[in-house]
Amino acid sequence: QVQLVESGGGLVQPGGSLRLSCAASGSIFSIAIMGWYRQAPGQQRELVARIFSGGAKQYADSVKGRFTIATDNAKNTVYLQMDSLKPKDTAVYYCNIYDRNTRYSWGQGTQVTVSS
Repeated sequence: QVQLVESGGGLVQPGGSLRLSCAASGSIFSIAIMGWYRQAPGQQRELVARIFSGGAKQYADSVKGRFTIATDNAKNTVYLQMDSLKPKDTAVYYCNIYDRNTRYSWGQGTQVTVSS
C-alpha cells in the first residue's frame, strides 16, 4: 500500500539531460532502499541505481559517471539525474522502494527516449 508517482521522462537528444523524480506516499513505515530500474524492448529489467538508508549508493557500470541518484528524505522522494544521455539509455524507467513493513513497491514506469 505504498504509491509511487514518477515524473520527468521524455524525449531528449544524445548528450542531453533529464531528471527523474519519484515520490512515495501511503503506508510508509521505514524505507530501506530506493532505486531505479529500466527495461528496453526485448531486454530484461536491469538495475540502474539504488541508494540504501545508510547512504550507500550503487550504479550499473553502464551509467556510472553519468547518472546520479539522490533522495529528499523529508519528502520521501528519490531522484535520478541523467547526464550525457546516449541512445542506449532509451528504456522505460521504473522507480522501486523497499519498505521494512510493506516490502517492495513499483512505480508505473516512465519512458525515456534518447534520439536525434
